[in-house]
Amino acid sequence: MVIGAAVVLFIASFLDYSSYCPQGIDCSKIDNPNAWDSLGLLMSVFLAGVIAAALVVVSRAMPGRKVAWLDLGQFGAALSVFALWTAFWTILDISNAGAGLILGLLAAIVLAAGAVAGPLVPFLKAPLLSPAGPAQGVQGGQAPYGAQPGQGYGYPGAQQQPYGAQPSQGYGYPGGPQQGQPAQGDPAQAQAQQAQAPQPSQGGAAPAGDFAPFWFAVPVARPLYGEDGSPNPIAELAPGTWYLAVEQRGQSLIAQTQDGRRGVLQDTTGIQRG
Repeated sequence: MVIGAAVVLFIASFLDYSSYCPQGIDCSKIDNPNAWDSLGLLMSVFLAGVIAAALVVVSRAMPGRKVAWLDLGQFGAALSVFALWTAFWTILDISNAGAGLILGLLAAIVLAAGAVAGPLVPFLKAPLLSPAGPAQGVQGGQAPYGAQPGQGYGYPGAQQQPYGAQPSQGYGYPGGPQQGQPAQGDPAQAQAQQAQAPQPSQGGAAPAGDFAPFWFAVPVARPLYGEDGSPNPIAELAPGTWYLAVEQRGQSLIAQTQDGRRGVLQDTTGIQRG
């Protein structure tokens, strides 16, 4: 709308702004002046409107640009209102306004309306050039599904140990000292405690009513789904890596990865408890 109004303003500048024709004279032989014959009218209405439209367009294409501490769009809107103000009083002052001045006034009205309404109307606020989107596949600062996150023990893509081998002896991992237990325990006492603990069925999880968090590994790569029921996996559990089961929901487990993400492991067959 702003660009169209600027084009009409430029065309109107070549048309007669006065249609004066004395009585008894052939009007076709009278050469009435246009805006280019009046420097003040040309600069304050027609070219001012074209410049205002250019500033508004540049502001929408490249947001944030300023001139004299004013945003280009604000400066262009003010200049378009000035062009409309001058055209309005000029057409009232000239008794025989020509087609150029009438068309210029109409174009100035459209131009000022578009420049002023741009920041106010929602569908006119969108920038002309779409900003560059975030890197494909990266959402929320997390690595996309299937990509390799930071290297380290327990991450899919890091150097893994063979399935069934003992992981690193570290705090919080199977085989390492657990919370609430001394770092060096009596082996005989540990075996007695293990014998007294309830043993779940082979390859399954503990009953829901008697659930205690435990470490487990999967025999093959299995997807981990979001707790909100989304059909798209949020991570993939890899063999040879220990994951923490924090909750049981029916036949599924709520698992937590080493980077803190939680999800639903729907297929728990054949898992190895730590």
